[in-house]
Amino acid sequence: MSRRARVDDIHATARAMPYVTVLRPEKNPVYQVGGKSFVFFRTPRPDAVDPETGERYDDVVVLWVASEGDKQALLQDERLPFFTTAHFDGHPSVLLRASRVGELERDELVEVVEEAWLAQASARRGRAWLESRSLTS
Repeated sequence: MSRRARVDDIHATARAMPYVTVLRPEKNPVYQVGGKSFVFFRTPRPDAVDPETGERYDDVVVLWVASEGDKQALLQDERLPFFTTAHFDGHPSVLLRASRVGELERDELVEVVEEAWLAQASARRGRAWLESRSLTS
């Protein structure tokens, strides 16, 4: 079992993936591969609010997924802190509050970030990365 995840693990994993560029690295970074975002730290928006206070969440991270099935698998696993809002209906991504990252194991979070990269990388880059890790048949 790995240690509990930290927000720094999101940044470290995203930066470690090949062909990554970072927009706005100082505040609300956006990680991209081939000009496509795969992880980004969102500014507070009216669609993600605390149900008790109505305050906008100021720590939402958006992570791409490969398919609606992958999205639903993450959302339906009650032990995972991923969520979505109506704003993201039909969008291939899940949301995660930075304040809840520690509810995940580091290895789980790394896998989600790597999968986010794969969802947005070109097929050629994705295959090359998988092959470099001996993850293709």
